[in-house]
Amino acid sequence: MTKKQSKGRQRVEMVKMKNDSNLQVTFSKRRAGLFKKASELCTLCGAEIAIIVFSPGRKVFSFGHPEVEAVMDRYLNMPDPPQTSGTMQLIEAHRNANIRELNMQLTQVANRLEAAKKRGEELNEMRKAIQSHCWWASPFEELSLPQLQKLKTVMEELKKNVASQGNHLLMQRMNTQQFLMGSSSSGEIPYEPKDNIVFDANMMPAGYSAPNMMPEGFSAPNMMPPPPGFNPHPEGYNYLNPLGYNPGFGRGFF
Repeated sequence: MTKKQSKGRQRVEMVKMKNDSNLQVTFSKRRAGLFKKASELCTLCGAEIAIIVFSPGRKVFSFGHPEVEAVMDRYLNMPDPPQTSGTMQLIEAHRNANIRELNMQLTQVANRLEAAKKRGEELNEMRKAIQSHCWWASPFEELSLPQLQKLKTVMEELKKNVASQGNHLLMQRMNTQQFLMGSSSSGEIPYEPKDNIVFDANMMPAGYSAPNMMPEGFSAPNMMPPPPGFNPHPEGYNYLNPLGYNPGFGRGFF
């Protein structure tokens, strides 16, 4: 028959116990051990010891040699340890400097906090003022049902207007592109007027007549017929010249 192997002696983890019953038992055992060690120290070394312990249940336990009161009175009535004046001054100066620095930092932090609070209050007032005049600028969760319905209607109308304007711009762009493509594909050379060119009707081919620029079927009402022998194109007349006559024609002209 095999013997059951035990885990042996283990080190207890130094954390506070969560179980109240285990905590009370451990306190009782450790308190007795503490007082025993203190008694041994007094017996072996002649030391004067005072120990005061409060249990988890707020009960007080004490151990003293020769007595707790005597040891406590001796401790409280002890004079301050002698120290040199220079050391004390350095310690006091360092302490005061640290206190002044900490006070300055505390004042600066308090001022920044106060300024941030005032700024927050001002922003809150501005937000309330804007929301009172422009209710649609408020968050959606703060709007009422009628306001949400009205906002929905306005947004739908805005969507329609944007779509209509987009279609209009698209049609304009398409028409412009078609016009440019038609002009470039016609193969015609654009006319570039020059100042040194003189148009002369005598340079036109024989039998050439000016085309009728009026629309088909157009007639000028109440127009009297021209008299006999009337020549609508006298000598020197040039219908290709915007002025009607060649430069230098006639006396006193041009």
